[in-house]
Amino acid sequence: MAVKLFVKEHLSYLIFQIVLTLFLLSLFWLDGFRSVTTAIYAIAISLLLIISFLVLRYMLRRRYLAKISTLPQTMEDALQKNAKTMEYMETERYLHELYKLYQHEVQALYATQSRQYKFMNQWVHQMKTPVSVLELLLQQEEELDKKSVQEEVERLKRGLEMVLVNARLENFSDDMQIGKVPLKSAIMSNVNDNKRLFIANRVFPEVKIDEDLIVMSDIKWLNFLIGQFITNAVKYTFEPNKKLYITAVQKEQHVHLFIRDEGVGIPKSDLPRVMKPFFTGENGRKTGESTGMGLYIAKEICDKLGHQLLITSEVGKGTQIEVIFQS
Repeated sequence: MAVKLFVKEHLSYLIFQIVLTLFLLSLFWLDGFRSVTTAIYAIAISLLLIISFLVLRYMLRRRYLAKISTLPQTMEDALQKNAKTMEYMETERYLHELYKLYQHEVQALYATQSRQYKFMNQWVHQMKTPVSVLELLLQQEEELDKKSVQEEVERLKRGLEMVLVNARLENFSDDMQIGKVPLKSAIMSNVNDNKRLFIANRVFPEVKIDEDLIVMSDIKWLNFLIGQFITNAVKYTFEPNKKLYITAVQKEQHVHLFIRDEGVGIPKSDLPRVMKPFFTGENGRKTGESTGMGLYIAKEICDKLGHQLLITSEVGKGTQIEVIFQS
């Protein structure tokens, strides 16, 4: 197979050399130099040089040609270095780099699939709780407690929104439209949407943002971010009659949004890891409702939108989320 491949590769070169030799002999013949012995000698020497060149060239390429003419059984077979010429050495180097890119893409795909699988398992497990509560409420003989039903429905809605957002992250650029967003309007819309959550947990929002403060963002993704931060703040405020402070200030070319709660706070040991996927931490284990994906997804969205996300916290005093928008 290696010889056959080599012949096919150099057949045009061999034909060219024969045509060139005949052309030169024709020129000499027309010029009056008509010695048949000399012509035969010239042809023989030319053929000998051409064949010697091709044999030497074949010997240098033999192992490489044998490798590419046989289908590899393992990846190691394809990555063996057998080339001895510059051209084939560059080809092998190209293949090795291509394989590295392939490995990187496969590992990234595997990590994404693994993350999605783990997230779906945790999400389904978490959604069983409100479904079970709703079943118990329906089985009771007394009048249905609409308030309790509404709370469980809200938990289901937040869970469904989380899984949909996680699925859309893979094609984020196709679902993004940056524009001017009135920050206070976006905040108040989210506060009103979470009115029942505030009332049920007896947490009171306090918003201090200028009406004319504008940020560059995607309104849909920004609403998810704000909703996620508000939900987390309320969820980890265990004591009643606490406040949630939402403020924003313009600093040079940036707008800083602050969402500060009076909840339990995040331990220092957990703080560096709260934005990693599936990290629930000490507080998440207390509630038993955390998938560990909320802040991770929020961080991913902020990075894709060009916003900076900072988290500071103190145990027993609360947590502050800071989002920095580029003006």
